[in-house]
Amino acid sequence: MHTKIRRKFILFSINAILLCGINAHAQTTIIDSFLHDGIYRSYRIYIPAINDGTKKVPLIFNLHGLSSNGYEQENYGDFRPIADTANFIIVSPNGINVAPTPYNGWNTFVTIGTGTDDLGFINRLLDTAAKRYSINLNRVYATGMSNGGFMSYELACFMSSRITAIASVAGSVTAERRTSCNALHATPIMQIHGTADKTVGYDGTNYLTTIPGFTHIDSLMQYWVKYNACGSTASKTILPNISTTDSCTAEHYVWSGGKESSSVELFKIIGGGHTWPGSAFRTGVTNKDFSASKEIWRFFSQYSLDQFSLGIPSNNLSIELLGIYPNPAKDILHVRLSNPNRGEVTLQFSDLMGRALWQLKTTEDDVQIPCDTYPSGIYLMSIRNEHSTSVHKIIVE
Repeated sequence: MHTKIRRKFILFSINAILLCGINAHAQTTIIDSFLHDGIYRSYRIYIPAINDGTKKVPLIFNLHGLSSNGYEQENYGDFRPIADTANFIIVSPNGINVAPTPYNGWNTFVTIGTGTDDLGFINRLLDTAAKRYSINLNRVYATGMSNGGFMSYELACFMSSRITAIASVAGSVTAERRTSCNALHATPIMQIHGTADKTVGYDGTNYLTTIPGFTHIDSLMQYWVKYNACGSTASKTILPNISTTDSCTAEHYVWSGGKESSSVELFKIIGGGHTWPGSAFRTGVTNKDFSASKEIWRFFSQYSLDQFSLGIPSNNLSIELLGIYPNPAKDILHVRLSNPNRGEVTLQFSDLMGRALWQLKTTEDDVQIPCDTYPSGIYLMSIRNEHSTSVHKIIVE
């Protein structure tokens, strides 16, 4: 990797700055790790002083960029002052070596199902946090910088049964992730991106030749606008140019009216670089007209997972589900359909993170799925055709 490109994707090298400029917090930061998939995975958890454990509170995953770490992200994209008054917990995990780069980060660039099990790690990390602290599991959110933004989309697509909403700063998705996305509910999405980003180009330009091409941010927004069934026309607000010395301005777009009150928001930073708006650390052209952290929390705080139904049904569904039985299942799960037009239907049996365990394309009315090889637990059964998807919870005994 070229040195110039590497410096840009590092995002920030702020250790020396942090030694000089950050005041110690009276609140609690826990540093811990556990063994996952044969590797010790480490993380930081910030507990604000206002949290006395008497009520269930939201949780935000704050994910770092490529070659960074949880400590740097905790300070660069800082939510702690907001958590101190809004009372939520912040989890800043550490990624490990991510193919095809030589740097630590999140597994969002190679073929789905290969490489490091970051989805499994985040899932276990959520379980760990929920056991130790009083977490409102209907209010779990993910955000991140650059590669952390990519990982936030990964969670929206493949761990959506546990993630309410996400916000990506200077991140995107690869073409494979976009076409394979398996979000199970209307998902509120916020994107913050500079038009002069020379690491993850706004127009989809890939400045890291070892990584597959990225998605144009406008196209990414339209994907989620369509998925959430938001209004096709966004409201546009030009933010006041409060800082006249930051070399950039900001525009705010909102697509509202989506299913179950979901929405999509975009902060388009005109002339902005690969940076976190409002951060105390300038690593390039950084917008100072608004705080990304404050806007992200404002966005997240509107949504709770229990307002969304699992799966997005459609009146255009030309098949009718007659039954899924027995449920709970032990050996064989039967799926009976009414498919009068003999259109192709895709059945997929997945775990709670949306990872496919069994899949079949069929035109038949009666399908049998072997379940005897799966551990006891809760699974997801999706039934989809070209018009729509329905998702059903299955219990295997």
